[in-house]
Amino acid sequence: MEKQTAVEWFYQRILAKDIESVFEQAKEIERIQIIDASASAYEDMFGANGNEYGENYYNKKFNN
Repeated sequence: MEKQTAVEWFYQRILAKDIESVFEQAKEIERIQIIDASASAYEDMFGANGNEYGENYYNKKFNN
């Protein structure tokens, strides 16, 4: 392992944290888009509010 100064180590941790934060934000945006798309499809097919369906669909498919 390469030696690092405290400042270099700190910079690497900050950089990794920022990437993690961006990744988590992107996952949340994707979750909302999937829920909205499935809710919209449900509404188009059945003419009823699809919000609950969208949440249930996402949870069934992606929250094993």
